[in-house]
Amino acid sequence: MNDVQADPRYLEAVPGSKAELVVPLRRKGRVIGALNLLSDAAGQFTETDEALLRQFGAHVAVAIENARLFEHEREYTSTLQTLSEMAREFGAILNLDELLTRIAHLTRRVIDYRTFGILLLDEETGELEMKVAVRYGDKVNLPRVRLGNGIVGYAALHREPVNVPDVAADPRYIKVVDDARSELVIPLLLKDRCLGVFDLESPELDAFTTSHVEILTLLASQAAVAIENARLYETIRANEDRLEKEIRFAQRVQAALLPMELPRRLKSVDVAARLTPARGLGGDFYDFLAPEPNSLVVAVGDVSGKGVPAALYSAFAGELIRSRTFRRRYAPEQFSPAGVLASTNTILHERQLEEYFCTLCYALFDLKRRIVTLANSGLPYPIRCTGDTVSQIELPGVPLGSFAGSTYDELSFDLAAGDLLVFCSDGVFEANDALGREFGAARLLQVVSEVRSKAAGVIVDAIFAAVQEFRGDTPPNDDMTAVALRMTA
Repeated sequence: MNDVQADPRYLEAVPGSKAELVVPLRRKGRVIGALNLLSDAAGQFTETDEALLRQFGAHVAVAIENARLFEHEREYTSTLQTLSEMAREFGAILNLDELLTRIAHLTRRVIDYRTFGILLLDEETGELEMKVAVRYGDKVNLPRVRLGNGIVGYAALHREPVNVPDVAADPRYIKVVDDARSELVIPLLLKDRCLGVFDLESPELDAFTTSHVEILTLLASQAAVAIENARLYETIRANEDRLEKEIRFAQRVQAALLPMELPRRLKSVDVAARLTPARGLGGDFYDFLAPEPNSLVVAVGDVSGKGVPAALYSAFAGELIRSRTFRRRYAPEQFSPAGVLASTNTILHERQLEEYFCTLCYALFDLKRRIVTLANSGLPYPIRCTGDTVSQIELPGVPLGSFAGSTYDELSFDLAAGDLLVFCSDGVFEANDALGREFGAARLLQVVSEVRSKAAGVIVDAIFAAVQEFRGDTPPNDDMTAVALRMTA
């Protein structure tokens, strides 16, 4: 236009302009802008000027398109980097409420939302429950939504993003926010499951773009993994807390099964015992029983394995030992030490618990005749101190429950005042140090020899102290039990 005042299309931008030359900027058939020249002299521009400007405009269009592509690529790369950083942060949060709040906060780094909510699906009720809802930085409360209802329910049911440019024109919309004009819902998908949705609303029409859908879909996939991990962690923690309470109760029950004191009216012996499980529950046990006047039975057992199964098996084995010991009143020959072990072995083997067995040393003290009779089913050999001698009593035997029809040998010894017997489970003998070496029988004999003249309780404490010193920081690999009995008269 060489006379802008004569052209009704002219919009004055620069006062005093008389002539204007405008050429479109085209790229691949699309108009992406325009070059506009103004002059304060009428008739300033010629056809040659127009041709030159068109040629220049073609180069400008290419440059602008390249710049836009570069900027888009830079922004896309930056967004991917941001999403990667967010994913790492999400993965480090295992508290579900904290995670959801953090997701809502960090999502602003990739999209400047006005209203944002995270709804999680309750698979039992089929409802989407609002866990986090933020509007202009303030929390709001939103109702539950049935799966399939509303735009959020539709997106969750069909497991696909839903972008509604005008909610007033969509019959699925459930009004919650007064000024909402558009809505974007992104499902949180994990494999073949929908965990919930992201719900974004805006007071502007057509506020959400294809780019928003793509970015939030990537973010939702990362968030879904983090949410599932947080849920699993909370489930594990809840199960651990429940199991810990049950184990604490089981520990009390197991401790209650151990003898609190010696049977009454036994004045000629000094006895002490100590049991430390490798875990909260263990398979070791011991008992003091008085089946007849002036008699004492010391039973020390060790069930294979550790934890709850071993504890249950040891309770069963211990009760079998107790019941058969007291039958001695009516059938002393049948329920001798060897007879008690043989009978217990039969019952355990019949229960067909092949993966478990029990080693046990059974000592019957006749305090009137001053004789002790022992039978053993594989527990480490007990230690005997008499006079100047400290040695192990070699008495092998097959573990209880291993084979049908097993029989057991017996050994009997006279007892004198000052004689000492020490019974230990294999957790004492096989305790490891940092180099993997075992505590062993030789060290145990040395410890007992050094404290042999002490009270039974001192002897037991000395054994545990020596094992602890030997083991150092190495955790125990088995339950440990020690029982010491001294003849005092």
